[in-house]
Amino acid sequence: MTQSPLKIDVLVIGGGPAGLAAALAAKKQGAQKVAVIERNHELGGILQQCIHNGFGLHRFQEELSGPEYAARFIHQIEGSDIDVYLNTMVISLSKDRTVTAVSPTHGLLTCQAGAIILAMGCRERTRGAINIPGYRPAGVFTAGAAQRFMNIEGYLPGKDVVILGSGDIGLIMARRFTLEGAKVHAVVEILPYAAGLTRNVAQCLDDFSIPLHLSSTVVGIEGKDRVEAVTIAQVDNSRRPIPGTEQTIKCDTLLLSVGLIPENELSREAEVPLDPMTSGPQVNELRETAVSGVFACGNVLHVHDLVDYVSDEAEIAGTAAAEFAQDQLPGKSAAISIRPGSGIRYALPQTIEHNQPFDLYLRVVEPVENAVIQIGDRQIRHRKVKPSEMLKIPIKAKDLESWQGRQEIIVELKTAEQGRKKEAASR
Repeated sequence: MTQSPLKIDVLVIGGGPAGLAAALAAKKQGAQKVAVIERNHELGGILQQCIHNGFGLHRFQEELSGPEYAARFIHQIEGSDIDVYLNTMVISLSKDRTVTAVSPTHGLLTCQAGAIILAMGCRERTRGAINIPGYRPAGVFTAGAAQRFMNIEGYLPGKDVVILGSGDIGLIMARRFTLEGAKVHAVVEILPYAAGLTRNVAQCLDDFSIPLHLSSTVVGIEGKDRVEAVTIAQVDNSRRPIPGTEQTIKCDTLLLSVGLIPENELSREAEVPLDPMTSGPQVNELRETAVSGVFACGNVLHVHDLVDYVSDEAEIAGTAAAEFAQDQLPGKSAAISIRPGSGIRYALPQTIEHNQPFDLYLRVVEPVENAVIQIGDRQIRHRKVKPSEMLKIPIKAKDLESWQGRQEIIVELKTAEQGRKKEAASR
């Protein structure tokens, strides 16, 4: 006998910070039956292993640890009638919003949702993705895996450490290893600037006198059973190792902090178009994808620096998903594309369809001082912009009025001098 599908108004895939905030927003907006599917045994996602502070400064105006930040939302979920399916893995998602999942408690689950919110987060790029030559000894970890070993399982993965990549997790783990008595010999970054937040470079490297090698990379790993040493070398402008600059550092552990990849296997299965720059879905300002009724938020959409912004974005998706499920979503107007121009890596949302004020998120390609962000005819000045720090720019009603009749808006990065010249020419 075939079990009839569960009918759910708003189904959230992922119980991390994005999924929790989206589910609460959907419930607040009036969705009757809201459910969260989480493959882990607890809610909170990656925050549960982020025991350092620095979370919640924007949203709660106080400094919280990752578990404390997650607890604020988990307590609200527990105090609501939102259904939570833990230890449950979604194995398929179709365009008609049918979800199939498996769980040791519920067996095979089939859900028919009025709206779907994708909040699956992201995974770390591994050694295989960056092709480091050498044997495959024990002692090579992604930074997030080492963080879980230390903060959740209580194991110290190594005592002499080199970290490849200066992403935020790598910087935080440099400090964490040092506090636990290990020696971090170097943080090695292929770019000519640090890839993490400025505050993390200061608090995690500078405060502990940990060397940061810029324009450098790991070109070899020594050791068969366990890492014995790594060889680093400087790189040229094309990021190719420069012969003769090699340096060997003896260590027993190599940590990789070389980027995050949004988990979009389910998105592809539902035929959701993805943006090649973000590796996440293309969305409009309400975080709806090109597949009707499927919304996305959090790190599955684009990789964030701050969890506060994840929660803000998730509430947009959750509210809109509830409105869609209740046939209350605002009508669409002529679509306007937002396209990244020179100096801009990506801009999100990729389209404007509802003609309502929203926040534009973007990242620049390289650090620039005295920068001007040109959005259509509007110029926003910044003292300094960096690829590691996502920019959030409010788009107001008057901006939308001035864009009426256009098919696309180009976002560009200029120096202050270029901005003045363009402003003068437009007069």
